[in-house]
Amino acid sequence: MTEIQAAPASTRRMTPAQRRAVFAGAIGNAVEWVDWAVYSTFASVFSGQFFPAGNETAALLSTLVVFAVGFFMRPIGAAVLGSYGDRHGRKKAMTLTIGLMAGAALVIAVCPGYSKIGLAAPVVLLLARLVQGFSAGGEFGTSSAFLVESAAPGRRAFAGSWQQVSVGAGTLIASLLGTVLTSTLDSAALQSWGWRLAFAVGGLLGLVGLWLRVSVPETESFKQVAPERRRNPLKTMLLEHPGAALRVAGITIAGTLTYYLWVSYLPSYAHVTTGIPLKTALLANTIGLALFLVLLPFGGLLSDRWGRKPTLLLFAAGFAVLAWPLLSLLDNSFWNVFVVELVGLVLIVGYSANCAVVMAEQFPPEVRTTGIALPYALAVAIFGGTAPYITTWMSTSGHRDLVWVYVVVAALIGVLVYATMPETKGRELK
Repeated sequence: MTEIQAAPASTRRMTPAQRRAVFAGAIGNAVEWVDWAVYSTFASVFSGQFFPAGNETAALLSTLVVFAVGFFMRPIGAAVLGSYGDRHGRKKAMTLTIGLMAGAALVIAVCPGYSKIGLAAPVVLLLARLVQGFSAGGEFGTSSAFLVESAAPGRRAFAGSWQQVSVGAGTLIASLLGTVLTSTLDSAALQSWGWRLAFAVGGLLGLVGLWLRVSVPETESFKQVAPERRRNPLKTMLLEHPGAALRVAGITIAGTLTYYLWVSYLPSYAHVTTGIPLKTALLANTIGLALFLVLLPFGGLLSDRWGRKPTLLLFAAGFAVLAWPLLSLLDNSFWNVFVVELVGLVLIVGYSANCAVVMAEQFPPEVRTTGIALPYALAVAIFGGTAPYITTWMSTSGHRDLVWVYVVVAALIGVLVYATMPETKGRELK
């Protein structure tokens, strides 16, 4: 890996231009992730619309298979859009990703159900989710590179934490949509057209994000890369930085599994396994997410002060110890679900505040977007995209008491990776 020199300790203040760039990048990222999160938020509601009626569990599992397949498009999107971002700029890549995500959300919103167009309904749902997966695969790498490159050297984790603040904000908006719609509409209206309204709102917000991204200036790190160094970023990353790429995948495993289980799927999981009303579980999720978003920038500041390794280790070790008691506590009580949400989300701050910056710090600028995007997307596809399906299958097959083992194994992998990786805090980002 290219040697990275120590950064001057005095360069810790963000300039007004840097703050504007981080704000614009974060807002655009948030509205894109509304579209991604709406699917998992409403999976148990619209599953019967796209698959044959008669078996609610089979319909939900089929919908979650489509959810997982969308994740397996992410490595393709990461390779294609990551390379595009390294060759043509972070701004152009981010504009493309948000346009694809918003368009797919609007397609899902207007697609007729299985009762009207038969097999064409799940096919359209699958294709739209594949497009969203392709878009999401490129989004993380481009937005992470953009935010970290836009920061002062001593505030890279703080700036990078806004990538996850914006992802959480998008998830929170989706959760708020779920809370409002499940609280104001009866079951028939929610299953008939209410879930469509959520996808439509997400798609329209994506168009707003598209407008914001058009106004964002390109980063200096990208502009300083000579054109001949941009020719084949995917090949360069694989041949010259394989160790860094493997490290990014290892960093991601524990974070993505716990993130998607706690942030995106826990309300549906609690609803299916304990019988708690979905609107009650969504309310606990919404409050927990709001607190999570407030804590993330402070987690970034702690990383900038203490380092990447200590804060990542706190996250992984916490889940290794607490996964069993937390998941055992789940029942049909609002307060128990809220406590499980809150403790898990506080731990996840250690990962989410660090992931963008620690991955960006592994690579030089000519391969940074690809280097972040591809190994991250592969790990997310394998460990994040399958988490809702595996946990639902385990619970409905009589193995709910073993879900915690699944989480602990991932957390222990995280402990091993974080303990052995080099510390990158305070080093110069070229």
